Amino acid sequence: MKFIVALQNKMNSIQAKALECVKRKEGQNTIEYVLMLVVVVGVAGLAGAAIKKFFPQLWEQVQAKIFGGLGAGMD
Repeated sequence: MKFIVALQNKMNSIQAKALECVKRKEGQNTIEYVLMLVVVVGVAGLAGAAIKKFFPQLWEQVQAKIFGGLGAGMD
């Protein structure tokens, strides 16, 4: 009988540890990935705005190449 009680106690202990591991969240979750994406898009947007403001000729050349490439692909 003592053996069965000890075995039950051991199984309960293993089950509790397994549940604790499942409940514990480590690493990155979806919210953190979304926040990183927002930061990257924001930095890219600010860089684009800075290029447009401080280097208008460069911006126009880049824009012409993008739209020229899009038009060439549609032929």
